[in-house]
Amino acid sequence: MVTTAQRGDAVVEARGLTRAFRDFWMRTRALAVDHIDLDIRSGEVFGLLGPNGSGKSTTIKMILGLLRPTAGRLAVFGRPPTDVAVKRHIGFLPEDSYLYRYLTPLETLDYYGRLFGLRRVERRRRSEQLLDMVGLSGVAHRHVGEFSKGMMRRIGLAQALVNDPEFLILDEPTSGLDPIGTKLVKELILSLRGRGKTILLSSHLLGDVQDVCDQMVMLYGGRIRAEGTVDKLLQDTERTVIRTGRLDQTTIDRIEEVLQADGASIEQVESPKQRLEDLFLEIVEQARRERVATSGATEGGHTAAFLREEERGEQLVDRLQQEEPERVAARVVVDSPEASESGEDVLESLLSDQPSSPDRAMVEPTVESSPSDVDQSMIDRLTGDGETEESGDRT
Repeated sequence: MVTTAQRGDAVVEARGLTRAFRDFWMRTRALAVDHIDLDIRSGEVFGLLGPNGSGKSTTIKMILGLLRPTAGRLAVFGRPPTDVAVKRHIGFLPEDSYLYRYLTPLETLDYYGRLFGLRRVERRRRSEQLLDMVGLSGVAHRHVGEFSKGMMRRIGLAQALVNDPEFLILDEPTSGLDPIGTKLVKELILSLRGRGKTILLSSHLLGDVQDVCDQMVMLYGGRIRAEGTVDKLLQDTERTVIRTGRLDQTTIDRIEEVLQADGASIEQVESPKQRLEDLFLEIVEQARRERVATSGATEGGHTAAFLREEERGEQLVDRLQQEEPERVAARVVVDSPEASESGEDVLESLLSDQPSSPDRAMVEPTVESSPSDVDQSMIDRLTGDGETEESGDRT
């Protein structure tokens, strides 16, 4: 049985967590996660940041129990992540929502509610409330396959919340959403945090992470490059800003020497904060300057040569004048009358004790084909002319 985590308790605890992908000969081809330590506490929004291939998705899959760590220790709610009892308390929104195209939003949420063992009345109540929350009440009876990407993200978010999870994992939750949908997701995250929910947020939209996260780590090459609270990471310790009331130009000129002598008061002294995006890029660039190994994407280069070359005129003409491939005539196989008659003779000899049945009209197989693929004799046989001639010969 999984014990409900109290605020401040560890929901996810990882020590030396490592995941390597190996080939057939068990040689390490990619070290996706390299000995990282994580502590995600109950009631906080935890940000997982990093460029493509830094190990974010691999870390999430290990937390969900979809991948086994190569080394290290990992616990979710104090139990192994593969424990089925743990999954009842987790909601997950993957980067790409895998939903059944021919179900409606109501049917989709009802289906996932059944997987969690919810009663019919409760499933209906939650489904209607969730669809209203994500703004899909007006399309509750349309097929999900007709939805845009942004609408798919909304129904995916509702699906992740249908079991009222204690631990919510969101992988790129605002991808494909318009500004209204993005605002909805951020407000929802803050609301769930107020209810004591724990949220793991993985996103490339750094501004969204800065708005809602309490703690965060930045990954590069499978390792943690920076971690801490948002305020601590964004604090600029190299400068100090002194804010005062409005001063005339004379006072500004003398401020370095006689600020207090002129009667001005210091209203606030603080360490200015840089933008999260600037810090993120600085950390990645520093890692690249240090030539830190990574199995993910690296800095982009020049445009591929074949994309920059213009097609020559004669090449274009040759391509447009290519001959169409020859049509292959369909092969038509029709049983010959002799084969049919010999088969009937064999059956009659084997069933000699049975009364002979009257002659049955032979049914010719019908083959759909274009007129150019079949000669006139074949058409005569299929229309019955050939059968008349053959029956005359037999008489």
